[in-house]
Amino acid sequence: MKLTGWPRGDRPSRETALTVLRRAVELGVNHIDTSHYYSRDGVAANELIREALHPYPDDLVIVTKVGALVEGSDIALPAEQKTGLTPANLRRGVEANLRSLGVDRLDVVNLRMGDLGPGAAPLSGPLETLLALREEGLIRHLGISNVSAAEFAEARKIAPIACVQNLYNLAQRDDDPLVDACAEAGIAYVPFFPVGGFQPLAAERLEAVAARHGATAPQVALAWLLARSPNILLIPGTSSPAHLEENIAAGALKLSAEDIAELG
Repeated sequence: MKLTGWPRGDRPSRETALTVLRRAVELGVNHIDTSHYYSRDGVAANELIREALHPYPDDLVIVTKVGALVEGSDIALPAEQKTGLTPANLRRGVEANLRSLGVDRLDVVNLRMGDLGPGAAPLSGPLETLLALREEGLIRHLGISNVSAAEFAEARKIAPIACVQNLYNLAQRDDDPLVDACAEAGIAYVPFFPVGGFQPLAAERLEAVAARHGATAPQVALAWLLARSPNILLIPGTSSPAHLEENIAAGALKLSAEDIAELG
C-alpha cells in the first residue's frame, strides 16, 4: 500500500519501490501483503511486485485480499455502490490478482469485511464463493480480515482459515481475545496498522523504552507485537530502503519483562 500512495499520501519513485521489494527479499522477508486494489494514478502494488520479484522465490508467500472494493477508487464510493462482495466480483478480484501478479494460484486470499459498515454484509456467502475458487485451484489458503470474534467463529465452520488480519497495535487492543483464540487454534494473526497507520503511536512510555534500547518508538511497537504472541506476523508498511531495514531490525529487539510491564 505504501509503495503506491493508496488511498492517499506520498509514494516513492518507481525505482525506489522496486528497490524496497528486492531488498526486502534479500534481507529474508518471505511474506508480502498486497491487493489488486492498492492502485493509484497508474501505480499498482501487484505490478510493482511482479516487476521486482517475478519469477518468485520458492519460499515467498504473497498474501492478497478481496472484499467490497473492486477497484482502488471504490474507497470513495458510498457503501451501496461497493459491489465487490458479489460472487461475480469476488471472482473478478481473484482473477485480477492472478493476472497482475503473474501466477496460476494465489498463496493466500483474505476476505476483507467491514467496508460496508460493521455487520452490514454477511460473511458466509462471500467466504463460500472463495472456498469454491479454492476448490477450483485458484487459491491455496483462505484468510479473513477486519472481522469480529463472531465472524471468526462463523468462518471456521465454513472453511479452513489460515490467518486473520485485523487492526491491532500497542494502543488498540480490542482484539486481545481474538489474538489468543487464533494462537490456540494455530492460526496466524496479522495486525494491520501495527504502528498506528495514519495516526502513528505516541506515548511517553513508548519513547522511554525506546531510549533504553537505543531504538525508535515504532521499532519498540513492532517488538511488543512479536512478544505479545508467537502467532503474530507483522506487515509494517514502508516506502524506503532505510525504513525497511529499521523495520526488520525490530525483529531482533528483545523486550524485557520490565519493558512490557511499562508499556502496559
